Amino acid sequence: MELPQMPEMMGLSLLLGLLALMATAAVARGWLRAEEEKCGRPARQKANGLPPDKSSGSKKQKQQRIRKEKPQQHNFTHRLLAAALKSHGGNISCMDFSSNGKYLATCADDRTVRIWSTKDFLQREHRSMRASVELDHATLVRFSPDCRAFIVWLANGDTLRVFKMTKREDGGYTFTATPEDFPKKHKASIINIGIANTGKFIMTASSDTTILIWSLKGQVLSTINTNQMNNTHAAVSPCSRFVASCGFTPDVKVWEVRFGKKGDFQEVVRAFELKGHSAAVHSFAFSKDSRRMASVSKDGTWKLWDTDVEYKKQQDPYLLRTGRFEEASTTLCRLALSPDAQVLALASGSNIHLFNTRRGEKEECFEQVHGEAITDLSFDITGQFLASSGDRAVRIFHNTPGHRAVVEETQGLLKRASNESTRQMLQQRLTRAQEALKSLGPQKK
Repeated sequence: MELPQMPEMMGLSLLLGLLALMATAAVARGWLRAEEEKCGRPARQKANGLPPDKSSGSKKQKQQRIRKEKPQQHNFTHRLLAAALKSHGGNISCMDFSSNGKYLATCADDRTVRIWSTKDFLQREHRSMRASVELDHATLVRFSPDCRAFIVWLANGDTLRVFKMTKREDGGYTFTATPEDFPKKHKASIINIGIANTGKFIMTASSDTTILIWSLKGQVLSTINTNQMNNTHAAVSPCSRFVASCGFTPDVKVWEVRFGKKGDFQEVVRAFELKGHSAAVHSFAFSKDSRRMASVSKDGTWKLWDTDVEYKKQQDPYLLRTGRFEEASTTLCRLALSPDAQVLALASGSNIHLFNTRRGEKEECFEQVHGEAITDLSFDITGQFLASSGDRAVRIFHNTPGHRAVVEETQGLLKRASNESTRQMLQQRLTRAQEALKSLGPQKK
């Protein structure tokens, strides 16, 4: 009775087996296709002379690795930022404005010195001329008084090198290093160099207690022992009469460098001191006419001094103003004084603070200006701009406190002026300052 059902059972089994076989074949076909796509593409690309593609994941990892290795340029914006000079490939350590106001020199650890045109500061493009420092790099740079040469301090060579600037027919310059560098004399690291505006001498100062006065030909004229435990800053005055230094002691010492009527070097003698701080002095600066000086100390204060005194008759400088700057008590600070001594700029870390010296008030603060600590700070010779360096860029700021000081001072002079021609001159000066402030937007009250 059950035999007639056997064909039906066998047919059902064959049908199920056929379906299973078809499913297995489909899966196998898909796996083979995937393997062919995986292995066949590189073979075809190789046959066509093309390099095999890498996976998208490895590409992303490589891009991320490249991004991490490449240093990022620090971004900074501010309403008073006039320009950012960004041609250097390394960190900038020093800068210097030429005495004619036309150029700004910068040096960096990319083995180059760049010369920028100040007239391009307000333009969209900032071109520069490059001088290469062979087999070394410069840490300090200073223009010669005639703007036809500049000197640098070599990081590895530990000496001065002179570069001459020769103007080409196309308006550019050719930079040529002199055949021989200055002899090595310092035993400690250099903190600053300077050239007298008269062109009579060069100064170099090291971090011990040594300041050397050189002739332009590389001969040491005099050695100064500052007796300050260590030097933190030294500079030549704009009038070229003085060399000053500060350090571990709570004062600034000033010497006079004397020359005869025929231009021959005579001697270096102590002139005067700035006394009044209660702790080590970080830095100091001269005004353009050398009649004012400013200093900042670890005691948390800055001071403005009247140095237009008869020091040969033992007259001491007068203290004009003292202001608070608490950052100086914990952080090494840099200082710049505007040419007219109306504005004081202080840098701590990567921040810049601007004070008016008439009342001692802080008027502007620029935070996180650079990606690293600020290495140099300077006003241009007109006082319109303040420049700072700290990473691979120089940032140029409008000096609004300077414009406000001109407005305030000129308004007072106008009230007392009795001569009509004087009044017209003062009115023109006032109008220029007011228009400059207006072009920079709303001002602080």
